[in-house]
Parts: sequence; C-alpha cells; structure tokens
Amino acid sequence: MLATKRPKPKTCRVESCGASFVPARLGQAVCSPACAIVDAPKNQVRARKAIDQRERREIKIRKEKLKSRAEHLREAQAAVNEYVRLRDAHLSCISCDSSPCDNDLLTGSRWDAGHYRSVGACPELRFEPLNIHRQCVKCNRNLSGNAVEYRIRLVQRIGADKVDWLEGPHSARRYTVDEIKAIKAEYRAKTRELKRSAA
Repeated sequence: MLATKRPKPKTCRVESCGASFVPARLGQAVCSPACAIVDAPKNQVRARKAIDQRERREIKIRKEKLKSRAEHLREAQAAVNEYVRLRDAHLSCISCDSSPCDNDLLTGSRWDAGHYRSVGACPELRFEPLNIHRQCVKCNRNLSGNAVEYRIRLVQRIGADKVDWLEGPHSARRYTVDEIKAIKAEYRAKTRELKRSAA
C-alpha cells in the first residue's frame, strides 16, 4: 500500500496574518475563513477580469457567426489590399508613375490597391495579386482606374504573358465562407511578414 504524501505547510497569503498552516485542500492559500474574507476582494478583481475576457471572447465568436458572406468578402479584400499597398510601397503608381513623395503631397499619403480587371467585371480575380497594384487615389477613384495607362505599365511590371493571362477567360469562382476566411488569414500573415522584414 502506497503511503500518501502529507501536504507541506504554507504561509497564509494574507499579509497581516502570515501564519503557517497545512492546506486541507488543493489550492488553499489562506489559513482560515476569517483570512479568506480579508483575501476575497483581491480575488474578485482577478475573477472579474477573467469573466470579462471570457465574455469578450464569446461576443467575438457570436459576431463572427452572424457575419454575412459579403462582410467576410470585404474583410478579405481589405487584407489583400493592405498587403498589396505594403508590397508595392517602394513603387510608383501603376497608372501614372507618380512617386510616393509626389502622391503624399497631392493626396495626403492616400494610396489604393487598384484592380486591373475590376471586381465587377472579373470577380474570380478579385484576390489575385497579379491583378492588384498600388495606385494613387486620383487614378483609381477619379479616373476610374486609368485603365489604358495601367495596362501599359502593367506589361512593363509583370510581362505581356501574365497580362494576357489576366485578360483571358477564367472559370467562374464562388468562394465559400471558409475559403474567404483562409484568404484573409493568409494575407494578414503575409502582411505581418512584410512588416517584420521591413523593420
């Protein structure tokens, strides 16, 4: 028959007490009910924080479940666009060759991630990095993408064969919510990696 180990004596956690005691149960930190009452407010703050954290996590999970497919698409597109703007940070506008410094003065440092083939015209290429490049706000928004100039510089940047592929036929694609979430996670990770390597 195995001999059971006796618990080692502990010092009461209440500073004003400091008595030595042998714990009667696992995790016991105070020597008596009187010391437990003194110690309770300290634990309440910690318990409240833990409960608040759990509630925030549960709310986040519930919100995630309530998101529509369109909301997931917007979030994934935002993640891809952030990656593209960071990837092309050293490059000029794909449509007008304005440099980052020129554009900062004109637009207050605002850059877009402009699609060559628009999302409306070619939704299957909405997340394709070859189809998205850093573009000044003026070209992307005011000049509707400045498509003719975009194409000229796109051929120079990625090559005629890849531009031909972008302009060619593509199979229709309907992303599932899980695929959209995976795209968002992938491009957030790529963005973090770019930021790490730039630091």
